[in-house]
Amino acid sequence: MSHDDDRTALLVVDVQNDFADPSGSLAVAGGEDIIPPVNAAIRAARAAGSLLVYTRDWHPAHTPHFAQDGGIWPVHCVGGSWGAELHPRLEVVEGETIHKGVDGRDGYSAFSVRDPQSGETESTQLERVLRVRGVERVVIGGLATDYCVLETVLDARRLGFDAEVLTECIRAVDLQPGDGDRALDRMREAGALLA
Repeated sequence: MSHDDDRTALLVVDVQNDFADPSGSLAVAGGEDIIPPVNAAIRAARAAGSLLVYTRDWHPAHTPHFAQDGGIWPVHCVGGSWGAELHPRLEVVEGETIHKGVDGRDGYSAFSVRDPQSGETESTQLERVLRVRGVERVVIGGLATDYCVLETVLDARRLGFDAEVLTECIRAVDLQPGDGDRALDRMREAGALLA
């Protein structure tokens, strides 16, 4: 992580068992591979006095987000389940935690949630947390490149934060071949630095 200081926040996006563990219900290929570089980024952020923020999908058992209820995704990251827990090899230290999708809304971005039926969006507490701490720049790693990482980066840029994406700390779902690469292109076009 470059330029670490107290104006920077490291956002560790959804490094949860259902995404990072090969036996997770929505396992991302290579998800476990990001854990060592994410841990290195966490240590660097701590040493520099940067804010650490962990995000977690935290869904109810039934939500229009899930295929069983009309959505596109298998049941994953149900609040309180093994799948929703942060991966045991992830270094979890003092910082902030943002839960997403708690009330059945889609929680792709760490900054916002969206009603899957009406499309209406609402902010999470993340922007307020960052503004209170005087954060101007976010550094992002986690899962998955083409969904939660992408949407978090786009929202960060829209809200005026500088954004850096740690490419060794992300992996894509690639629901359609090339989704991950297209997501990286969209992040660059939004003004994010890919490092």
